[in-house]
Amino acid sequence: MSTQPLVDWDSGFCDCFESASTCCYGFWCCPCLACTVSGQFGENRCLPLCDMCSPAVFAACGIPLFVPPAVLSMRVAMRNRYGIKGSICKDIAISCFCGWCSWCQMHREIKHRKKAPVVVTVQQPTVWQMQPAPVMMAAYPPQAGFVNYPGTVTISK
Repeated sequence: MSTQPLVDWDSGFCDCFESASTCCYGFWCCPCLACTVSGQFGENRCLPLCDMCSPAVFAACGIPLFVPPAVLSMRVAMRNRYGIKGSICKDIAISCFCGWCSWCQMHREIKHRKKAPVVVTVQQPTVWQMQPAPVMMAAYPPQAGFVNYPGTVTISK
């Protein structure tokens, strides 16, 4: 079984201005962007709420939580589904450094992947091998009773 070569992300981690609409959406309402990305990717739209609620719940239990679980799991899942280069270590670092930029990058990636592909179909032309229809040829010199021209009869002796 052959494997597809790994590719890079469609846009860089800090390329927020590559898509101004995504940048503004993430800046003004990052939780909404995170829920949108999660839904578009096929996951539960409420998954990003884990990033907001789980640190408080774990801290209340005395367990520090530094890595946002939803953004990390979405990055790993997206890398695996689309065959994107990277490692879990880089995903942890990016998720901790700037979750907002990570959600924006994932949104740009989904937008890039959802574009309608251009399909070009090339068909080989059909070649028909045909022979000409058989033609009856007159013998030379003309035989007796053979009609050379309409209305004339040639008789040989």
